Amino acid sequence: MTGTADRSAALSAAWAEPWASAVEYWVDAAQRSVLFWDVMRQRGNQDPDKRPFVVVDPRAGHGPGIGGMKPESQIGRALRAGHPCYFIGFLPVPVAGQTLEDIGRAQAEFLQIVAERHPKAEGKPCVMGNCQAGWALAMLAAVKPGIVGPMILAGAPLSYWDGPRGKNPMRYLGGLAGGGWPAALSADLGNGRYDGAHLVQNFESLNPSNTLWSKQYNLYSKVDTEVARYLSFEKWWGGYVQLNANEIETITEDLFVGDKLTAGRLETSSGKPIDLRNITSPIVVFCSQGDNITPPQQALGWILDLYDSTDDIVANGQTIIYAIHDDIGHLGIFVSGRVAAKEHNEFIQNIDLIDTLAPGLYEAVIVEKQADDPNAALIRGDHVVRFEARSINHLRALGINTAEEDMAFATAARVSEINRALYTTVARPFVQAMASEPAAELGRRLNPLRLQYSLFSNRNPAMAPIQVAAERVRENRRPAAADNPFLAFQDLVSSQIVT
Repeated sequence: MTGTADRSAALSAAWAEPWASAVEYWVDAAQRSVLFWDVMRQRGNQDPDKRPFVVVDPRAGHGPGIGGMKPESQIGRALRAGHPCYFIGFLPVPVAGQTLEDIGRAQAEFLQIVAERHPKAEGKPCVMGNCQAGWALAMLAAVKPGIVGPMILAGAPLSYWDGPRGKNPMRYLGGLAGGGWPAALSADLGNGRYDGAHLVQNFESLNPSNTLWSKQYNLYSKVDTEVARYLSFEKWWGGYVQLNANEIETITEDLFVGDKLTAGRLETSSGKPIDLRNITSPIVVFCSQGDNITPPQQALGWILDLYDSTDDIVANGQTIIYAIHDDIGHLGIFVSGRVAAKEHNEFIQNIDLIDTLAPGLYEAVIVEKQADDPNAALIRGDHVVRFEARSINHLRALGINTAEEDMAFATAARVSEINRALYTTVARPFVQAMASEPAAELGRRLNPLRLQYSLFSNRNPAMAPIQVAAERVRENRRPAAADNPFLAFQDLVSSQIVT
């Protein structure tokens, strides 16, 4: 009633001076019309000269969308900068018989179409390859040089044996498991398809305190404010994809265990060797010291494998830029809003400059913008990037494998080949004969990662009382005061469990 009375009073006052009110209204209406149509103009604008961006999913076990799962992301930042954006994802279940080379051919066709749709663009499409998409993109660019513009390889391993001694358990997993034959066994039990949930499970096992406790406790202790963030991530994280048997076997045997990419031991089905030195596009490598999946040595070691000096890079005509984050984890390289707002934003804003850099090795140094920076008013965003020339020795300082370490990994690779041959000859025929699609689907459903979602869902009748009780609790919520000593004790107990 109060709102109605206020409007009535305003109308009465307006009619007391009708001409003044009419003039005021028509001026306002005309201005609003101009502003409205200006918004329509902005909505329809798309600079045809803007270079298109293509983000490629890693296909590392979880579902699509890692580069664009929220506004503050790789895709979000590219869109904000006015670039047309495209996304390459994968079906949850692969096409029967498809190979990694088939995927590469399909991606090449797609990238060609993207380029044709933007004939006025200032350059060829910039392609972001996250994690496993990074090495796939690098191989595609090596086989088809010039098909893309600048490439951003984020958290992507290319030199699989490299890394700091005694750290990063995933680096040693292949050797400890006796090679890649367990992946072949899992694919056979899956009736020819490998369950990507196993890859996610490997990732989760790297930080059991977070997986088993911290993630859930953080939700429990902040259940009034944390629900939306928790669910937005978990609903994406819990969607697992599958790979064909030949795909996972190639990945494990030829790349992660065999390290054949930079050794020149990989080739296409037509016999064409895959040589990363053939890449003509600028390469941006983004990695992190806090990444225990793809440490900087694995992301950058390929440069040392292929070149003895910076002069060799220049002579070959390659432009390589790298950026090393101090502490962000593997997943944060792709999904952290803070990283998207800083590193990815600077790569996107300066992509045309990157495309014109002379051949050589550079480090992207990103710093906070200062008021006394030259032409500070013209700097977009909160950061400034410098591309500083570096030498091969800067990469060697990160730590590279000794000859003895490489020999140990080579021995593990040879053991893997023997074990795989034994499995293929002796056990595989029996496993494949016993495998069936119903049994494979049951195995996927009973995977612990999937099971935790299905058990705690409406599919389980036992959860129905929880839903009813939760609605009543929300209506009568009585949170403890922030200074309650028992809350402090609760946090103390949690920290003791973690440590």
